[in-house]
Amino acid sequence: MDSKEIHAHFALCLDNAGYEVSLELGKLYRVVTDSQAEEHGYIRIIDESGEDYAYSIERFYQLTLPEPVEQTLLLAMA
Repeated sequence: MDSKEIHAHFALCLDNAGYEVSLELGKLYRVVTDSQAEEHGYIRIIDESGEDYAYSIERFYQLTLPEPVEQTLLLAMA
């Protein structure tokens, strides 16, 4: 794993149309780094199934959070 994967990133769901079971509008999701998906306009997140899937990046607003906040969220999601 490269060092970028050590820090979690999060994204807020802005549009769940067509994916109501997989995504909750207004929910914060953990982002999985995937440069290949990003090159094609997608973001890979861990959705409601607990698995990571790629969705259109336009469905999310990406957040940069202070490390203590990220760590707290990761603990809460475990």
